[in-house]
Amino acid sequence: MQPTTVFYILIAIIIISFLIDKILDVLNTKHFDDKIPEKLADVYDEEEYKKSQEYKKTNAKFSNITSTFSIVLTVSFFFFDGFKYVDNFAKSFTNHPILVALIFFGVILIGSDILTTPFSYYKTFVIEEKFGFNKSTKTTFWLDKLKGWFMTIVLGGTILSLIILFYEFAGKDFWIYAWILVAFFSLFINMFYAKLFVPLFNKQTPLEDGELKWAIEKYAKKVGFTINNIFVIDGSKRSTKANAYFSGFGSQKRITLFDTLINDLETEEIVAVLAHEVGHYKRKHIIFNITTSILLTGLTLYILSIFINTPVLSEALGVSIPSFHIGLIAFGILYSPISEITGLFMNYMSRKFEYQADNYAKETFAANPLITSLKKLSKNSLSNLTPHPAYVFMHYSHPTLLERVKNLEK
Repeated sequence: MQPTTVFYILIAIIIISFLIDKILDVLNTKHFDDKIPEKLADVYDEEEYKKSQEYKKTNAKFSNITSTFSIVLTVSFFFFDGFKYVDNFAKSFTNHPILVALIFFGVILIGSDILTTPFSYYKTFVIEEKFGFNKSTKTTFWLDKLKGWFMTIVLGGTILSLIILFYEFAGKDFWIYAWILVAFFSLFINMFYAKLFVPLFNKQTPLEDGELKWAIEKYAKKVGFTINNIFVIDGSKRSTKANAYFSGFGSQKRITLFDTLINDLETEEIVAVLAHEVGHYKRKHIIFNITTSILLTGLTLYILSIFINTPVLSEALGVSIPSFHIGLIAFGILYSPISEITGLFMNYMSRKFEYQADNYAKETFAANPLITSLKKLSKNSLSNLTPHPAYVFMHYSHPTLLERVKNLEK
């Protein structure tokens, strides 16, 4: 296959993906003004519903602007040999393959982030501020940005360097070593994310003794779930939106509650939310997700090992001397349709798991407090209660609120 043919295949994949997303966005937008389903009539009053509609429409318009900017920038970068210029820039400093790759991806990622930062700034301090969600300060925003860059450079740079090192000494068998590395890293992150990385951005404090902690411990004892680590995170530092999550295994497992969740929900509702999270653990959803992710990563790396040596991948991006980092860019785009399919499968399984976790909470605690908590959380985040089914199928990792309520009421 000729480099020019591969080039236009890459462009076609990027544009088709963009068009599919836009079609889904249009379909979803047409449902913004739908009547709220009867089972969800108590989520919003008339004024709140108008506010939620305005929030949805504002975000949809903003998304159109940002996605259009992104597609124009990306396609222009391809047509004007952007990868070739960045590659030459990196090679003007060194010929070492690892250092060249680090400079190459560093320029692209940081350059892209700089170009898109005005959009995230506007999203935070104009849109989220307008609708009463933003609690972040400008200092916090910029510190988060710097910390994000630091983590990308340290973690991303280390993993990329090791993968290229494996490629240099193992050739086409590099994927085996890279797979082991990524699998280990995935397990490490899952085990220690809350302990090592969350503190870089948020303060976590043990849940104080009191009604809530006693209620959680009583429920945990009832279902035989050993938990010694219940933490409260200062989510209100950035937003009024609430959340809770479970992480880790064994002695490292912990439940983390956003302070906004504690403020928004009653004790019984918080326990119901935690019963849902325990359901994920008891039904081994976390193990399934990690295992599946590792297996898919192995498949991806194996396919990459077959094509990475093909000169046409680098030549398609205007680089005459084949290199791992250029081939990786081309392969990533060529592989994206397969990645989209696996993503749909993972979303389907995630929605299925959400029903199972809801059922576990219903069976071991109660359905009604989980229903009221889900409604409150949807109301407080101005959620879309009437999304288009196709949009849900493609993008949602959770069932819609309506479907979850119907399931819980069975």
